[in-house]
Amino acid sequence: MALRNRREERRDDRQSFRAGGDAIQYQMRRKMVSVGDDFWIENSRGEKAFKVNGKAVRVRDTLVFEDPNGNPLAKIQDRPVRVKESMEIEGPDGSTLATVKKAMISPLRERYSVSVSGGSDLEVQGNLVDHEYEISVGRDKIAEVSKKWFRVRDTYGVQIEPDQNAVLILAITVALDMMAD
Repeated sequence: MALRNRREERRDDRQSFRAGGDAIQYQMRRKMVSVGDDFWIENSRGEKAFKVNGKAVRVRDTLVFEDPNGNPLAKIQDRPVRVKESMEIEGPDGSTLATVKKAMISPLRERYSVSVSGGSDLEVQGNLVDHEYEISVGRDKIAEVSKKWFRVRDTYGVQIEPDQNAVLILAITVALDMMAD
């Protein structure tokens, strides 16, 4: 009986989260033809909120997360020397904000862990290739990524709880997108 109640509560949470509620919504639309893998992240009103600027010539994958005026907010880099596949997200001053790592064993779903500097670690579970996954702190979902909300190819949505760092969550989403390729 208790298990059924927990399932119903999670289903209700998911439905209210997807319906919008207080979640902040962003639309990720990657331009596949652009030089250097640049693309814009739009808010729910269709306004350009952030730019992800890919470096055309680079030794390792590096993306710079910018505001609409071109001011750097974060830098996303892969760390190819490590045994585990990982990406590091740095602040504009070069300090590490978070490290995204693929879980070694994930029998049913893709799993990633995110070590956040000075904050709670995050878990990512779901299908990254199909852009259907959740980001959570423990059992509390703080963001959801879904391609189902859009009919346009290479477009997916990200809904983030209002008390979360949207730049960090979106940068994690971009890092996961790079790792899933």
